[in-house]
Amino acid sequence: MTVLKKTVFFISLFCTILFSANAQDNVIDQIVWVVGDEAILKSDVEAVRLQMQLEKEHFDGDPYCLIPEQLAVQKLFLHQAKVDSIDVENSTVSRTVDRRISNAIASLGSQEKLEEYLGKTISQLREEWREQVRDNEIVNKVQQNIVGHIKLTPSEIRNYYTDLPQDSLPFIPTTVEVEIITMNPKVPQAEIDAVKNKLRDFTDRVNRKETDFSTLALLYSEDTESAKRGGELGFMGRAQLVPEFANAAFSLNDPSKVSNVIESEYGYHIIQLIEKRGDRVNVRHILLKPTIPAEELAKTSARMDSLVIDLNAKKFTFEEAASYISADKDTRNNKGLMVNKNEYSNYSGTSRFRMEDLPQEVAKSVDKLQVGELSKPFTMIGSNGKQTVAIVKVRQRVNSHKANLSDDYQVMKSIVEGKKREEVLKKWVQDKIKTTYVRIDDDWKNCDFQHSGWIKNNK
Repeated sequence: MTVLKKTVFFISLFCTILFSANAQDNVIDQIVWVVGDEAILKSDVEAVRLQMQLEKEHFDGDPYCLIPEQLAVQKLFLHQAKVDSIDVENSTVSRTVDRRISNAIASLGSQEKLEEYLGKTISQLREEWREQVRDNEIVNKVQQNIVGHIKLTPSEIRNYYTDLPQDSLPFIPTTVEVEIITMNPKVPQAEIDAVKNKLRDFTDRVNRKETDFSTLALLYSEDTESAKRGGELGFMGRAQLVPEFANAAFSLNDPSKVSNVIESEYGYHIIQLIEKRGDRVNVRHILLKPTIPAEELAKTSARMDSLVIDLNAKKFTFEEAASYISADKDTRNNKGLMVNKNEYSNYSGTSRFRMEDLPQEVAKSVDKLQVGELSKPFTMIGSNGKQTVAIVKVRQRVNSHKANLSDDYQVMKSIVEGKKREEVLKKWVQDKIKTTYVRIDDDWKNCDFQHSGWIKNNK
């Protein structure tokens, strides 16, 4: 008997003796599946079920069939990750866990309700979810390695489109192309001085050991995501940080010291070193932004009104104004044209937006405009989190319709690539099932599984 078979045998025996379906009510847990030498517990299934309910995910079938099979497939990918030495960074995991906890608290209304609903403390959830998130991230990397080679030719896209029945063509919602110009209101020096003085006071309090830096970050930092972690950003390389912040962060050597006040496009910061590892650094920071008085916003809106008058008088084009006047660095070099950065959109990386992909303030203005028409000035929060005044123009609008190749090639390409990836991954999983030991408890076998071959006559 091989080592693997021995391990599986003893896991199965352990399952049979201690966690039988006929065991007494006081049994704490039960092994419901064994995949290779990995066990899937009933408690694992329940934890995922509660998490899916919490995040309002739809169960497309019986959760007690769907979830253990998903966990089994995940274990196949995780085993491949060990073979390929694939791992993920702790900072990536931490950010995802923090976002998940924040969303869960927002969904239920409070931390106390979340702990009551799941029967665990936040620290316990954080530890449990770290493992879940790490596994999910690793699985994503393995899958990317498997399907990363897929490249479809235009003829393959056309053939797929041609072969689809008309009633199966996807429905494409209204999309727009939008150009934008922004102007930043002037911030009075008194407001800047007030922010700097407050940050210097924080530094003094930390140096006098009156308060921890992390406590001040939690209470006062306007970087809301890192504030939840006491200002911690996680390990990052220099290129991941804006230049002014990176220069200050990488120059720190003493974790007990606090940096001078640093200005960046996001506002004003103080920084504390946590740890350096080679070319990466983990720091805490506190971000404060000067308040923009209402009169300054009004002055900037008035300047924008004058710009709209000049544009309508054809003194210069919108594209020329965007190139020379706009404060928005993301679109200035693109003559004002916005690019869709929503990674979950079929139009990601293009200039086409569904209305829900646009920033809310932009979408409200665009909804009322005809092609070529200019909006009135409006206030919005820019990509740097600061208030700005903007005007927009609709360059193109494509009304909702059934997909066609001339208008929707990118969408069709995404659909066909997605189906191809699904086919490749499904075949990979199917091949792995054939060569992997699988044992399913009798009470958990009566399922219409998505993949065949799970139920075997294992000895």
